[in-house]
Amino acid sequence: MIGSIFAASAAVLAGPAIGLLGYRQLKRLSNARSLRITDPRGIDESGFVRIGGIDQWISVRGDDRDNPVILEIHGGPGASNHVFLPRTRAWERHFTVVRWDMRGSGRTFAQHGPDGQGEFTLDRLHRDALEVTEHVRARLGVPKVLLVANSFGTLLGLRLARSHPELYSAYVGTDQNIVAGGRETSAHEALLERLRKAGKRKELAEVTAMGSDGTTWTTQQWSAYNKLVITSDPLSYDTMKTVVVRSLWFSPEHTLRGLHAYLKGMTFSERLAREAATIDEWREGTSFAIPFFVFQGAQDVLTPPGAARRFFEDVEAPVKDFALIDDASHFASFRHPGAFLDLLLTRVRPVISHEKARP
Repeated sequence: MIGSIFAASAAVLAGPAIGLLGYRQLKRLSNARSLRITDPRGIDESGFVRIGGIDQWISVRGDDRDNPVILEIHGGPGASNHVFLPRTRAWERHFTVVRWDMRGSGRTFAQHGPDGQGEFTLDRLHRDALEVTEHVRARLGVPKVLLVANSFGTLLGLRLARSHPELYSAYVGTDQNIVAGGRETSAHEALLERLRKAGKRKELAEVTAMGSDGTTWTTQQWSAYNKLVITSDPLSYDTMKTVVVRSLWFSPEHTLRGLHAYLKGMTFSERLAREAATIDEWREGTSFAIPFFVFQGAQDVLTPPGAARRFFEDVEAPVKDFALIDDASHFASFRHPGAFLDLLLTRVRPVISHEKARP
C-alpha cells in the first residue's frame, strides 16, 4: 500500500530531479543532527542480533538509561518504524526506545532478501518478539519493558501482552486493529459510503464484489482495499503524504537503495494478511494481567476507534484507559507525536512507575 502511494507522491514533487535530490540530502543531514544523543547517560546502539535463527536489526536509543524502556512492535506488515525516528525524537528524552525490524521488514529484509526470511508466520513473529524482549531485558538490565504496538503490530502485541505479563509492564496499542474473525466490518461499510458519495462507481463495484469478510480476500484484494481506504479519506491521505511519505523520503537512515528495500519488504510481508484476517480478539481473550491502554486516532478510517473502544470495554485489566487523539486518522502517534508522548507521560508512566515501586 505505502509503496504505490509513495511512488505516486514522489512523481509530483516540485522541482527538477537534481534539485529534489539535493534538498533531500540537506533535509536528511538536518534530521541526522537532530538525532544525536550526547548525554553521557544516554544510549544509541544499533545492529543485527541473532533472533529466531536469522540476524534481525534492533536499535536502542534514549537520553537516559534509567528511563523506562519501550519495545515498539511496528505495523505494516513489514513497515519498520525506523523511518519515524526524527518525528519521535522527543520520546527518547523520557524513554529508552527499542525499535526492531521484524523479519520481512526494513534492514532485516534487506540483509537476507525474500528467500532468507525463514519461516514467515504470525506464530514465528510472536516467538521472535519474545526473543527480542529477552535480549532487551538482558542488555539493559530491566525486569520488564513497556510494550507499545501500532497498527498491524497490535495483533502481535495483544498476544504478547496476554501470554507473558511477566515480561511487560503495560500494553499500549495505537492504530489498534480489531479483526474479530472477520466480523468487524465498520471500516468496510464506511469505505462503501465514501465511494458512493464520491461517485467512484468502478471502485465501489470492486469493493462490493469483495464482500466485507476479509478472511476470503486474496493478498491483492487486501492491498487494494487498504489503498482505497487511505486515499478515499482526505485526512488519511494527507497523513500518508505529509507524515509517512515525507518520513520515508527524508529518513537519515535510508539511502535510495534502502528505501527500495523497505518498500519491497512491505510487499513481501503482505502474505501475512490472510492469516491475520482470521484473528478473533475476543476468542483469544479479553483478560490481561498488566495495565492496558489504547490511544486511537479520533478519525481513523482504517482501524476505526469504535471497534477499538468495543474491545477495550470488554477488557479486564488491573488498570485500563482509552483516549482519542484529535485531528488524527491512522498513524496517529506519528502525525501527533507530541500528543502521544503526553498520553504516555500522564497516563502510562505514572502507572508503570507505581508498579516498579511495589515490593
